[in-house]
Amino acid sequence: MVALEPDDVVRLRLSRQHLRAPLAPTASEAVRNLLAVQAQEFPYARWSLAQRTPEASAADVEQLVADGTILRTHILRPTWHFVHRDDLGWLMGLSGERLHQGNKGMYRQTGVDAASAARSSGLLAEAVAGGAHKTREELSAVLEDAGFPGKGLGFVYHLMHAEISRILVSGSPIRSAGGALKQTYALFGERVPEPGPDALDADERDQALGQLALRYFTSRGPATVKDCSAWSGLTMKDVKRGLEVAADVAPGALASLPLDGLDFHLAADDVAGLERTGAAREVGSDPDAALPRVDLIQCYDEYVMGYSQSRHYLGGVAPYFPENGGPMHVVLLDGRLAGWWRHGFAGGTCELDVRLNQPATPAVQRALEAEVDRYGRFLGMEARLA
Repeated sequence: MVALEPDDVVRLRLSRQHLRAPLAPTASEAVRNLLAVQAQEFPYARWSLAQRTPEASAADVEQLVADGTILRTHILRPTWHFVHRDDLGWLMGLSGERLHQGNKGMYRQTGVDAASAARSSGLLAEAVAGGAHKTREELSAVLEDAGFPGKGLGFVYHLMHAEISRILVSGSPIRSAGGALKQTYALFGERVPEPGPDALDADERDQALGQLALRYFTSRGPATVKDCSAWSGLTMKDVKRGLEVAADVAPGALASLPLDGLDFHLAADDVAGLERTGAAREVGSDPDAALPRVDLIQCYDEYVMGYSQSRHYLGGVAPYFPENGGPMHVVLLDGRLAGWWRHGFAGGTCELDVRLNQPATPAVQRALEAEVDRYGRFLGMEARLA
């Protein structure tokens, strides 16, 4: 049996997540391949998609969100995620009821019961029907005028209930007078071509579990059942059932290898690749693999948040919540955590505050500057180190 080593975990995850070749041809394909991409910080989440493509820009990602190819909503754990419109119906069918169950305590605390949720959802649906996408502030006014909370947790959980119930989903972003990008809400049924049933029967649920397991392990493997459970919010029993179904519907697509006393599931093609190359140990798959590679990723990137039990192969603790207002996004050096970064804007220029864990060698500094230049091309403006 071919042996799986920590360097293999890093190398294969970088490749499967499109942070190394093969890159996704477009940002929409990056989302489709990854199934769901955490996206609560929209400016940085755009970059998470674009950096997995040859040259997608911020404007490209914004357009995909505007036309509804990529949707942004609460799902999985739940938090904001980007999901391709072709996948959101069945994925919400799989996780929606569980999300409602998880929110029950907050629903009670904020007064969101069945009757009030039905009424508020009706008002929200009417407000955005016919492509009349509304901002959060506009929907706040709609609910407040009807006697519902227009701010605070009561407002938040009425909105989230409508999202999980497939009433609302992201609309086309708009720019404020000051140039800031503001998110809007739209009618779920007008943005999702195949919304699917509100509740899955046993066979439909099995098929959805199989689809999720197959998509997760082929896009994030090598990974463990516990990793997938934490990422998806499903139980470990559900993930194991998903692996069984995936083995039936896509025989030979997945394989497993042991490492550090755990079973890691991954694409079978990658096991064959390890055998063909003699279990290559170098991190990275570029022709210039001996050269250092720096990646600036957001702290909620799937390379971080896609794992729990085996996140330590990243080489550090992330996401990180620093003291004294320091940056919290992640610098990778050859796929392992090497520091923190954030962006700032002044005078039409993006300044990047990058703090490495150790002094940069000349080669690492050149790699960092190349990544800063790439970030500037993504934004369509000059980018420089602060």
